[in-house]
Amino acid sequence: MIYQDTINKIMDTARIEEVVGDFVSLKKRGTSLIGNCPFHNEKTPSFNVSVTKGIYKCFGCGKGGDSVRFIMEHEKYSYPEALKYLAQKYNIEVEEKEESPQDTEANNARESLYVVSLYAANYFSNELWTGEQGRAIGLSYFKERGFREDIIKKFELGYSPDQWDALFLSAKAAGHKEEYLERTGLSIRNDKGKVYDRFRGRVMFPIHNFTGRVIGFGGRTLKTDKNVPKYVNSPESDIYHKSNVLYGLFQAKKAIREVDNCYLVEGYADVLSVHQAGVENVVASSGTSLTVEQIRMIGRFTQNVTILYDGDAAGIKASLRGLDMILEEGLNVKVVNFPDGHDPDSYMHKVGAGAFKIYIENNRKDFILYKADILLKEAGTDPIKRAGIIRDIVESIAKIPDDIKASVFIRECSRILEVEERMLLTELNKMKSAKYKKAGSAPSPQRQSFSPGFPGAPDGPPDNLFDDNPQPDFPDEETRADNDQLQEHEIVRLLLAFGHELVSWDNIDNMYIGSFIMQNLSDVTFEDETCKLIIQNYKDEIENGHLPIANQFIKSENRTIADLAITLSTSPYSLSENWYNKHQIYVRDETVNLKATILGGLFHLKKRKVDRILLGLLQEIKTEADPANQDILMHRYAHIKNVEREISRFLGSVVLK
Repeated sequence: MIYQDTINKIMDTARIEEVVGDFVSLKKRGTSLIGNCPFHNEKTPSFNVSVTKGIYKCFGCGKGGDSVRFIMEHEKYSYPEALKYLAQKYNIEVEEKEESPQDTEANNARESLYVVSLYAANYFSNELWTGEQGRAIGLSYFKERGFREDIIKKFELGYSPDQWDALFLSAKAAGHKEEYLERTGLSIRNDKGKVYDRFRGRVMFPIHNFTGRVIGFGGRTLKTDKNVPKYVNSPESDIYHKSNVLYGLFQAKKAIREVDNCYLVEGYADVLSVHQAGVENVVASSGTSLTVEQIRMIGRFTQNVTILYDGDAAGIKASLRGLDMILEEGLNVKVVNFPDGHDPDSYMHKVGAGAFKIYIENNRKDFILYKADILLKEAGTDPIKRAGIIRDIVESIAKIPDDIKASVFIRECSRILEVEERMLLTELNKMKSAKYKKAGSAPSPQRQSFSPGFPGAPDGPPDNLFDDNPQPDFPDEETRADNDQLQEHEIVRLLLAFGHELVSWDNIDNMYIGSFIMQNLSDVTFEDETCKLIIQNYKDEIENGHLPIANQFIKSENRTIADLAITLSTSPYSLSENWYNKHQIYVRDETVNLKATILGGLFHLKKRKVDRILLGLLQEIKTEADPANQDILMHRYAHIKNVEREISRFLGSVVLK
């Protein structure tokens, strides 16, 4: 187990914006950072990162937490694994104490797959650079292909000896279990129980995950035997799912964010060649057809994709298939067509790095121009074929979720295809109607659902004065009447946000807001179970001479408490500067008059409780037959009603002095 001092050092060092920024492209929005959530599919960003609080919160799917929680959720790591990942990121030495055999076995099962994959990658690399076969066959092949040594080392390329069990025997001698060699697909056991290497006699391309850990391999044969498959890839495993992996993304993600564009190629060699040309924002679909999951991974870093596929017929068809999928995910897509049937790899080595960069910069075509150009050449003057192509292109436009963007493409399509815009719009509307009919729903504006950061937030920002898009789904009036959850959540929010601040109000001097709130809750019973736990925890801490801070609840081992604390400590809204800059409206922050804010929260909660007491008393009065008892109830009702009037009078005040 990791020592607590080490855990504290990791938690103090890790920066939420840096940790999340390795996986999500973040942009500044008010006091927070926002991006597309990596945990669910969305086109409108609802994923917020609060640098000051050190937490993330998605107002779409509800996930939230700190740096450790993010790594656990995203990489499916255990708590110790996530801590070790952060320790490695920040060069912190991890001090551990001895674990029980059960803990070790549980933690090591998945970790062993990573460890044996890393061993294999190092083994293949060593064979390439120092092995007799590796240098004579593998290294010679890469150099003949024109790859520099720095590129070979950057991508950790290797060579697997042409022997039945060279890796297997080496890994066994190093203490690795046969079970993990087989589960990663590095070794295969035949029907007779004989174990042999999957990748023997191949040059090796290690495949990395987001964080740079080796999770699989692609192996290319150098033999000319047609019965031997050209490429062999690792099978699916607990750590490798090929539909969720993009080759080269680990090496490319920083450049993709900086350039705000991702080049998409087909093969491993294409990635290496484009990198060698000095263009690092390039990835490949890792030995499989492009998948929706892969497109969404790109969408975390940029909304712009440029396809660099082969210039032959098969490559063109592949680019057209991928193009429609990319459009459907709301990304912008362009295509570069290479001359004379070249692919990115062959063209880079033909013209050189400098000319290659210039070519792809100058020959990026918008998908409409590209698709129209390719398909119209095939159709020639045949009117039937041309009509089919027009429908095909409009069908691609129909996949674009953004109506404004789709209308721009329709106008461009009208010009290129020499067809009236009205006709194309009619066809587009037919396709969209058919799509919604098939899905069983009518077209409607997309609405994000999330837990509100604070009760009483506006139902929708007027005239785009707020910077954020999501619209909260607040409970309806009937739901509100049945419980006091909103008011109870507000009290907890105030405790977390302002509990540690000192107040000097009237006769109250040098008292913490947290203590003041707790004193005023002595006669209030909370109904929400999580709020009740937080309030009790807060009370216990104060009685023990400690004033809790928000982070104690945000980092609570009780996930219910942590989730609520994160939700109430964040908000989907960020007040835009447009209120003042464009409309000269000064909006006062709630901290300007904390007394009104705190007392308002307390009195709103108490009014809800009082209203429910009054409602109960009325029911009792109606059903009470004894006049004496009824008189007692009436007096009690009158007393409580006076309390309710006092609260209402305060809540009706505009300014509290």
